[in-house]
Amino acid sequence: MVVKEKKLSRKLEEIHERIKAELPWEPVGPTPMPEMPDLRQWDMRLLKTYTPFYAPFCDLCCFCTYGKCDLTEGRRGACGIDIATQQARFILLACLMGCSAHAAHGGHILEFLIEKHGPDKKIDLGTFIELEAPNIRTVVGLKPETLGDLQIALEYVFKEIAHLLDSCHTGQEGSSLDYESKALHASMLDHVGMEIADIAQIVGFDFPTSVAETPLVDMGWGAIDKSKPVVLVSGHNPATSTVVIDYLREHNLEDQVEVCGLCCTALETTRYSDKAKIVGPLSRALFFMRTGIADVIMTDEQCIRTDTPQEAAKVGSAMIACLDKAMYGLEDATEMDTDEIVRRMVDNKEQFAILDSPKAAEVAVKVALKIAPQRKKGWVTEEEAIEMAKKCTDCKMCEQVCPNLFNIGGGITEVAKGNFDLIRQQFLNCIGCGKCEEECPNNVPIFKIMQTAAGEETWKCRAGRGPVMDTEIRNVGAPITLGTIPGVIALVGCSNYPNIEDIADMVDEFAKRKYIVVLTGCAAMVAGMKKDKDGLTVYEKYPPNFDAGGVVNIGSCVSNAHISGAAIKIANIFAALPLRGNYEVMADYVLNRVGACGVAWGAMSQKAASIGTGFNRLGVPVVLGPHSSKYRRLFLSRKEEDDWKVMDARKREIVDTVEPAPEHLAYVCETKEKAMPMIAKLCIRRNDTPQGRAIKLNHYISLYRKYIGAGLPEDIHLFVRRDADIPLVYKKEVRAHLQEIGWQPREPIGLPTLIGTYPTKVPVDAVIH
Repeated sequence: MVVKEKKLSRKLEEIHERIKAELPWEPVGPTPMPEMPDLRQWDMRLLKTYTPFYAPFCDLCCFCTYGKCDLTEGRRGACGIDIATQQARFILLACLMGCSAHAAHGGHILEFLIEKHGPDKKIDLGTFIELEAPNIRTVVGLKPETLGDLQIALEYVFKEIAHLLDSCHTGQEGSSLDYESKALHASMLDHVGMEIADIAQIVGFDFPTSVAETPLVDMGWGAIDKSKPVVLVSGHNPATSTVVIDYLREHNLEDQVEVCGLCCTALETTRYSDKAKIVGPLSRALFFMRTGIADVIMTDEQCIRTDTPQEAAKVGSAMIACLDKAMYGLEDATEMDTDEIVRRMVDNKEQFAILDSPKAAEVAVKVALKIAPQRKKGWVTEEEAIEMAKKCTDCKMCEQVCPNLFNIGGGITEVAKGNFDLIRQQFLNCIGCGKCEEECPNNVPIFKIMQTAAGEETWKCRAGRGPVMDTEIRNVGAPITLGTIPGVIALVGCSNYPNIEDIADMVDEFAKRKYIVVLTGCAAMVAGMKKDKDGLTVYEKYPPNFDAGGVVNIGSCVSNAHISGAAIKIANIFAALPLRGNYEVMADYVLNRVGACGVAWGAMSQKAASIGTGFNRLGVPVVLGPHSSKYRRLFLSRKEEDDWKVMDARKREIVDTVEPAPEHLAYVCETKEKAMPMIAKLCIRRNDTPQGRAIKLNHYISLYRKYIGAGLPEDIHLFVRRDADIPLVYKKEVRAHLQEIGWQPREPIGLPTLIGTYPTKVPVDAVIH
């Protein structure tokens, strides 16, 4: 026992040394640099109420050579695993992939920028941001002051990833709940990794910060100047694209070469250059590459098509792989003479991997300038599309593989008759997977035919602005926690949408209701891809401030850390709760008092899984689109049947609140009509004042009536504590309903907390300032 205590003491001393605990900006909390068991009790308390619901893709386990093992009907595999634990292991693996992608991105960016600026480069996020790294400060316990300090946090993330991945090995963890706890841990680490990456980018590339009104960026195929040589950057890592901009500026070519981007690299590049353009989200990648508009395609990492070399070759686009995560089997020309690379790419149409960013940038620009005059760029004409469409026999094979079950054959046969209306609508909603063409027995070039529907329309997307400012948090902290700002809605994630216009519709609906709406990644782009009757996008209609009615593009995928960071800032700046190594207190505050809801409507990647699960551990519920059921797991409550007890921290007594607030942590909706009332409901918190609760219930009821049907939501009685909670406009109707079902009033909780309702090192006093 003595030996064990000494080991723990030594470990804690090492942690304190790494996080510079002697710096007295805040006392160190109970869990600096937490390991897997350290926040397990918090996870188990969440999982007690929000029980994992599994929807297996497969009933077998094929992980080891004992398999395949049938896990149906209560069977266990050869190693002893059951089907729930196998699904949870898949979830952990997915979250680890996502966490690793962002952490490795951060590692590469740090390496690149430290080489450029040195490890002592100061972190300065501008006049209005003093709390620069809420996730790092909370989880790691470190206040990073330089790029070198970010490496300390990153090394911690890497260490934890290794231990978590170890637990996935055959013959390890045997509990689905413990795998879920590990997935929550990995996903919390993901938010640390994302924060490291974006802080480094902001500091090293001089991205916008401490400013709300960033420029509006041109977006869409029509925005691309096809008369110029075009360089397309695709992926998530700006270490390549920013260097292309640097090369163009140094050689006075910025007005002569068009730089455009797909996915998050597009968002990062437009944070760096006001001349760069956005093509669109990942769902537009295959479409755009097949047009041949890009003279040179440069890939970096994450969410890039694995067939980019083949697609580039089909249309005569040159192609360079710029990062070691995706080298496509290409010859590594990093050490080759630049002129020789250019010659072989131009004369022999060879493709290369070039892992030196400045060299890759120079080659890309030189090749684009040489081959652009020789290449023909143009849309498929309607006459050509009609001839192509005549090959279609309407066999329905394409429809069977379409994730959204579109009547593609019907659209193509209509084109053969000269009618483009249906195919135009299908193009707008297409997620760009290409399965239809792969399956077509007649080799109908469906994507080329859809080019005629693409049009030359342009949209606007606001450039990513980075962290929410401390001054904004001071302005909205009280209204959010009291409920008078009804909620913060974060639309994040990928472009695997059931309908691409859903995002703009949801943004518009909640912004006009005075919610704060924040966006990142593909969702941030797609929000701008719909215009109202006046020709305006949501970015032009609503202010860019983090305030009621604001629509804020935070940035790329790694900028999601600034959304979780904003929730932590509310607890630290507004409520003055210490955050250093104090994750449980921050998460408890967010769960009980910060009305926020994530919306990952098109989530498809492992990164989206870890981003969403990281929000869940912090106490933020997430609504997912229909395709996200394929992640295999949700966190659902059973309303009245579950445990809604909290500690009233002021009275020091445990109280059964009855109200499911928030009702779920991870929930799938089939349509935007079902999603919007649920999003409003998931912003309800136990800490709401009567005025705030009335505002939230007003939106819940009105959205329910607008999109679901007449009457009242069947669970409205669970969220009315006293008569003052009832919205004025519905007071008569709700009172009558409550009287009919025998509802009884109950007292609101003055200071609700889960601390004290489960075993934890954190004292109840810690939630009281």
